[in-house]
Amino acid sequence: MPRGWEPKHTYHNASLPPVRLVSQEVLFTHNDNISVDSTLSHLLVDWGQWIDHDLVLTPQSPSTAAFKSGADCTHTCNRDSPCFPIQIPPSDPRNGVQSCMPFFRSAPSCGAGVLPHRQREQLNAITSFVDASMVYGSSTSLASALRNQSSPLGSMAINSQHSDHELAYMPFLPRLQAHLDPCGPRNSTTSGTSDRSAHRQNTTSCFQAGDSRANEHLGLIALHTLFLREHNRLVKELHLLNLHWSPDTLYQEARKIIGAIHQILTWEHYLPRVLGENAMSHLMPPYKGYDPDLDPSIANVFATAAFRFAHVTVQPVVTRLGPGYNANSQYPSLLLHHSLFASWRVVQEGGIDPVLRGLLLSPAKLQTPGQMMVEELTERLFQAQGGMPLDLGALNLQRGRDHGLPGYSSWRKFCGLSVPNNTLDLAEILGNFTLAHKFQLLYGTPHNIDVWVGAISEPALPGGRVGPLLSCLLARQFRALRDGDRFWWEREGVFTRAQRKHLRSVSLSRIICDNSHVTHVPADPFSRTETSEDMLACSDPLIPHLDISPWKEQDSDPRCGPIPRIQFGYYLLCNSVILYQCHSGYKLLGASSISCDPNSQQWSPAPPSCQDIDECEEMTSCPQHLECLNIPGSFVCSEPSSLSAVSIVTAVIVVFGGVVVLVMGMFCFRRYLPKREALVTAGCCQEKS
Repeated sequence: MPRGWEPKHTYHNASLPPVRLVSQEVLFTHNDNISVDSTLSHLLVDWGQWIDHDLVLTPQSPSTAAFKSGADCTHTCNRDSPCFPIQIPPSDPRNGVQSCMPFFRSAPSCGAGVLPHRQREQLNAITSFVDASMVYGSSTSLASALRNQSSPLGSMAINSQHSDHELAYMPFLPRLQAHLDPCGPRNSTTSGTSDRSAHRQNTTSCFQAGDSRANEHLGLIALHTLFLREHNRLVKELHLLNLHWSPDTLYQEARKIIGAIHQILTWEHYLPRVLGENAMSHLMPPYKGYDPDLDPSIANVFATAAFRFAHVTVQPVVTRLGPGYNANSQYPSLLLHHSLFASWRVVQEGGIDPVLRGLLLSPAKLQTPGQMMVEELTERLFQAQGGMPLDLGALNLQRGRDHGLPGYSSWRKFCGLSVPNNTLDLAEILGNFTLAHKFQLLYGTPHNIDVWVGAISEPALPGGRVGPLLSCLLARQFRALRDGDRFWWEREGVFTRAQRKHLRSVSLSRIICDNSHVTHVPADPFSRTETSEDMLACSDPLIPHLDISPWKEQDSDPRCGPIPRIQFGYYLLCNSVILYQCHSGYKLLGASSISCDPNSQQWSPAPPSCQDIDECEEMTSCPQHLECLNIPGSFVCSEPSSLSAVSIVTAVIVVFGGVVVLVMGMFCFRRYLPKREALVTAGCCQEKS
């Protein structure tokens, strides 16, 4: 059972206070009573959530009804698993309006709690590694669904209804329930003028991405969009460098680079600012190589408490700025709760550029003992989506209890830190007697303090934004994620030495320049920039490009000579082994790989060939009244005897990869282009160079 499941049950001779009471007494901060961080930008805050969504997703119980009574968890205040409602205390301003907030327990792993002495454990539904899974998905099926399968470049799918002044958006999610659109405008007063009906029949205005939380707020949407575009930019550059690479090779190599970029930006740029340089060097020593004995999965305390520290650094207002970093009436700044699940604002109100400019110029909120969590998060969370607003602070505390996390003192002991036994001990650790006394009144003992609220209350270490306990818990997790990753970017053999050298120069500001209309950026986007005059032009040498020339593949082997090429096929050179793959519509005959024989210094065995697949014999799907004719790499369906050798002048049905397309007028096969004369004379095609 969760800690606090029975309200009268005692821990260290004291019962646990209601989480909503802790939120009201310790966390609540008026929107207009905040201080700003003098050194960090709000982009650092959003990057933390971005990386969190790369690491962990704890699924809730799939059931939304009480197991015993069958009551709907959203409408009952009784504790009956999976319902674990958050009680509203008598002193709460919400008392009389609502008796509790709905809360669902996290889904347990299979068999948890069944065997003797086995504790209930929760799940991670995504890959724990920093591998940009929020861009590409954590499963083969989702990764495939996010790709543009018809692209010869290995591109990601993009939105077919809208673009951001010629730059791509993510595709929309299919509309599974016609009445449900959590990302659409709530009413006409906030939606502005639009013609959304054109695209909302079969899709929602929620974007589809590698992570299901992509639409939570505008900052996340901007980062998702940014890296979708960066992938598609990279595959184009890689294609120009290696024309013989297949779409899948281009996709995988770009994905590998994007994953490395996330590792570099997180460990080299993000973590030092969170932990502080001294704690970083002490707790995160230089990389020594892959350690197969390290467990790189996500610790429960990290997912449920430690990496939620940045919730107290969130500004109450989402700043959006026009060109020149000026306020713009077309897309004004918003209270945070109006930006949640509001992807339509991106499409209709200026794209991601205003959001990016706001993140770059706005400072993070400074966390102090009297300024913890803004009321946008404690009093108005998801208010704009209808229903009773939630409280993020209370949700965090309740989730920690749901997962059975031990109290604050246990984790101090775990990290080798001093353990507070009374108010004076706690006051010395927190550097604040008033806050320590408040905790004593609420919890009765420092041992019972929920680890999340205790950890965020510690004063930050020099140069960082977290205290000793969070530094310990965060560094332990990120070190395991680095040293326990077989594909860590610095590991020998993952990238070449030249590639690693160039990757070290990656810049988030450069990625923003290359994939948006933002023309001026800070040299360091995680540091606070005081004024727009301090921004640098994207052409400035301090905003370096990633030079991908080290990714150019050699066209010969030092011992066996030139790479044998095959018609209608791709190849990939890998350590003196050549891997072959045929174009779509062709099948490989012979060995799929050949290698350089060091003795004979010859390629062996003989290279394969690519043979056209006769779809008319193997998989024809033409309507009965049409005739199937095989063509190089595909087939067409047409009236009998209406096909010429290269061009088709009449209307035909063309089938590519199972997709049926009606083509009117002249049609040229995929390896041919219409000649200029084709504009006036039918059926004239020339082969592509």
